[in-house]
Amino acid sequence: MLGPLILAASRSDTLRRLVSAAPVTKPVVDRFIAGETVDDVVPVVKETVDRGLEVTLDVVGEDITTPEQAAAARDAYLALIERLDGLGLGTKAEASVKLSMFGQALPGGHELALANVRPVVEAAARIGTTVTLDAEDHTTLDSMFAIHEELRQDFPDTGCVIQAYLFRTAADARRLAASGSRVRLVKGAYDEPASVAHQNRADVDRAYVRVLRTLMEGDGYPMIGTHDPRLIAIGRELAHRAGRGPDDYEFQMLYGIRADEQLRLAAEGHRVRVYTAYGTDWYGYFMRRLAERPANLRFFARSLLSRG
Repeated sequence: MLGPLILAASRSDTLRRLVSAAPVTKPVVDRFIAGETVDDVVPVVKETVDRGLEVTLDVVGEDITTPEQAAAARDAYLALIERLDGLGLGTKAEASVKLSMFGQALPGGHELALANVRPVVEAAARIGTTVTLDAEDHTTLDSMFAIHEELRQDFPDTGCVIQAYLFRTAADARRLAASGSRVRLVKGAYDEPASVAHQNRADVDRAYVRVLRTLMEGDGYPMIGTHDPRLIAIGRELAHRAGRGPDDYEFQMLYGIRADEQLRLAAEGHRVRVYTAYGTDWYGYFMRRLAERPANLRFFARSLLSRG
């Protein structure tokens, strides 16, 4: 029940200012955000890979109101990829992008977002890695999938994200599973209406399993985005039934959440990729992490009380 309230708070400028200014906030945010600059995140990338994990990097920030801001977001990703080039990690370090950062919501936003994201995907391909297009609220998805299809004509390894709680996702999964694309499946973290999305947690979990089965039985590369132990176990079983080896799928988890489980799965031979966010505009990303899991909210509340 708290999830929709927290998601509403993520859109409040007043709460953004209060939370951002609170002296107790930063130590808590540091659990989920790897730093503010590319210099901060590079050591995190090295340490993560040295521990047998892989990473996908997200430069946080979605409130883009001008083409100049969208261009700045593009340049931030290009700077990140330039730094990754020096590490020589290949696909062990990829990028995740939200098209809202590239101007998708601005006038002419579809074309603008495509024009801004293409050089990022090109730069990633030049250093031997990939880019995944994150899913946002349901009103943006037709544009995201169209851009994904366009990019894959030249860069077939470009990935995308689908969200189990949306009714449309079953059909999206069937289309994507047949195309050989890389697909990350998540439950979903936006406040969607009952007309387009499941509202009950059990319904979301059942939808997640159905969609994951479609991806595992298809020709694409499934990326299992979950921290749920039951869904992790189901994912392993579905991969086994589909005859998939350790390199034919991967698990993805968020930086700062269930780190021991990440290492355990990697030690068993699974590919595990850590979704690692960094940047100064962390508020919206942080609030969605609280909304996704009650444990995250409890952690935040305990930290506020202990430091207050």
